Formats: sequence, C-alpha cells, structure tokens
Amino acid sequence: MDIKKIVTTVVLVTMVVFAWSVVMTAMGHVSVVAWLAPALALTVQQIIRATRSRTAPTSGHGTVGASDGEDTAP
Repeated sequence: MDIKKIVTTVVLVTMVVFAWSVVMTAMGHVSVVAWLAPALALTVQQIIRATRSRTAPTSGHGTVGASDGEDTAP
C-alpha cells in the first residue's frame, strides 16, 4: 500500500470517528460520546502511529545486536 492510500485511509477513518461523535452529541447522547471518547481517540492514535512507523526512518538505536560468539553465562 503506498503512502497516499495510507494517508487517505487515516484521514477518512479520523473524519468518520469525529462525524460519529458530532452526530451522537446532536442526538443528545453526550454520555455515550464521553464514555467512548477514550477508545475512539486510542483507535485514531494507533492508526496514526502505525502510519508513521512505516514511513519514519529508523536509526538502529534500541535494537539488539547479534552476539560475537562468546557466552557470558556461567
């Protein structure tokens, strides 16, 4: 999947989530929106994080390297 399709999907999902929240609020279901808002925000955050991790360059820090053949265990 190319970056343009990923960004389009992220924007579309985010717009649907916020549109759903607006509709529920307009219908008088503010308590439902308040109860589900953290889950919806987490979903959007995870989609954005997944998109960034695919496109962000990696520095190599924090990776576990291969051992040089010496075993340090007793």
